Amino acid sequence: MALIWRQLTRARREFTLGGIGTLLFALATVASSFVIGWVTDDLLIPAVESGDLTLAAQAAAAGAIIAVAGIRAAGIALRRFGAYLAQYRLQARDRTEVTDRYLTLPLEWHRRHPTGQLLSNVNADVEAASNIAAPLPMALGVVIMLVVTGGLLVMTDPFLASVGLAVLPAIALTNLAFQRRMRIVTTEAQRLRAQVSEIAHESFDAALVVKTLGREDAEVGRFGASSDELRDRMVDVGRLRAIFDPLMEALPSLGTLAVLAVGAWRVDAGVISAGTLVTFAYLFRLVALPMRVFAWLLLQLPAAVAGWRRVESVLQEKARVNYGAAVPASTGAASAQLVDIAYTYPDDASADLTTGPPAADPASTDGARADGTATDGAGTDATKGAGTAGRTNGDRPAEGRGVESIAFDVPAGSTVAIVGPTGSGKSTIAQLLVRLFDPDIGCISLDGSHLQSVDRDAVANQTAIVFQEAFLFDDTIAANITLSADFDSADITNAARLAQADKFIDALPDGYNTKVGERGATLSGGQRQRIALARALIRRPRLLVLDDATSAVDPAVEGAILDELADLDTSVVIVAYRRSSILLADTVIYVEDGRVVGRGTHEHLYRTVPAYAELIDAYEVEAAS
Repeated sequence: MALIWRQLTRARREFTLGGIGTLLFALATVASSFVIGWVTDDLLIPAVESGDLTLAAQAAAAGAIIAVAGIRAAGIALRRFGAYLAQYRLQARDRTEVTDRYLTLPLEWHRRHPTGQLLSNVNADVEAASNIAAPLPMALGVVIMLVVTGGLLVMTDPFLASVGLAVLPAIALTNLAFQRRMRIVTTEAQRLRAQVSEIAHESFDAALVVKTLGREDAEVGRFGASSDELRDRMVDVGRLRAIFDPLMEALPSLGTLAVLAVGAWRVDAGVISAGTLVTFAYLFRLVALPMRVFAWLLLQLPAAVAGWRRVESVLQEKARVNYGAAVPASTGAASAQLVDIAYTYPDDASADLTTGPPAADPASTDGARADGTATDGAGTDATKGAGTAGRTNGDRPAEGRGVESIAFDVPAGSTVAIVGPTGSGKSTIAQLLVRLFDPDIGCISLDGSHLQSVDRDAVANQTAIVFQEAFLFDDTIAANITLSADFDSADITNAARLAQADKFIDALPDGYNTKVGERGATLSGGQRQRIALARALIRRPRLLVLDDATSAVDPAVEGAILDELADLDTSVVIVAYRRSSILLADTVIYVEDGRVVGRGTHEHLYRTVPAYAELIDAYEVEAAS
């Protein structure tokens, strides 16, 4: 009932339109039974007895029947138009609200929910929840017809009315038993729909891995097992409906047969007229079809409730990203400060700290616009302190689980390199700097303003992060750089030049209008990285964070890119490995096990921190080999 009320109130005008049609249909249906009764008593029986039926009487009877039928037809058309308009508008509204909610939920939440599940929420679950809209006006019409019919029957012949309406308790009991059993099965079916979608999405995303390792059969088997389980649950649903449908079809018909049997006896006894019996029987026959529609509503309810509960779990999620009103200066390089930062990933939401977060997906991206610019952020007060379960050694995070005691400054216009072994927390620091999530403790500032107090648009417009794994949409190169923002061709080509992407783009058959395929499949890794970098640079960020964003390009191209960045009026933070990149930094921050263990110039750290020197030498040896 709560779901029905919710859908009615969210599509008032559409359901009002359908309700008017339902009312017309219900009243015309009741009226048609009396017209048939009148024709029977006043025209047919006298004609049979006298052997004469005038043309005027025939015209009157035909006119009355056609008029009532016309009103019923108009009511049916209006009812269906309103019902389906409500259904599809509810779907559109719910999909929009769920998608909007996805965009505001913290990154930790997205890491706990696979993309396939999110797609199922916004597709199959939304459709299931809205499917009750189609039969709802008709079902309400059935209630009106039953109330009117019951009143008329009781007024005309209480005994005959009690016989006909005796099917209602049977319908109610049948529905109660059906709902109890169907609710369990449909809830499980909706869960399995999400699981099948999740496996399919994951397999498509990992197509290259599956093919190169020859795991096609394993993936087909995994998908097949889940699909078979879903099939079995849907067969269970079909079995229950196979039992319920015939019962709901039969009960109104049994009521009509009972009325005819008892009514014939009452006519023979002279208690009621033949016309009254025909009115009763005809009315029950007309009610039988709408009652089947009412059964249709009852069939939809378990799946609708199951779907809506899954949708509601997203809309009612308490996690929030809170922003302030502070707007730092809009021009010039920005300064940033990290003071005693600590963050630990929740057990079920750890990221690969060597390559940054998983490749973004349009349905689940939060805080980063496709590895280009930080947009919405992902931190929330509700998530602070949520990751303590992963800590070991007292309060220290386990290796690769987070950072602690991070403190350093990024002076305006400077270049800062973050260096450290795999799993040391470099990518975590990079993501914290652009507020993809908030630290458990400590403070991050942008131009002296606490990052959590900065306006949402200011964070998106003034900071940008480029990840090692560059995500590209199945669109043109120009579209992947602008992401539908208002930039002209000069802005696009200039950004590509800064990212050292202009030459290879110009060499393509269609230049900037070249389609790159899904996830940029037609381009090399280095080309994808440079387009992602151009995507960030075109927005002229005041703070640019590169999370090993040039690892796939050769050292000469990387050097040219970093030289171009040095001439920009922006602050740059680089997660770096190569000595050539590190040498361009004003300050180097060396981190191990989530802690800053050294800071200064490359030369200073190379002389005074043996672990740093060993790491740099190891990378040099690997590069040389």
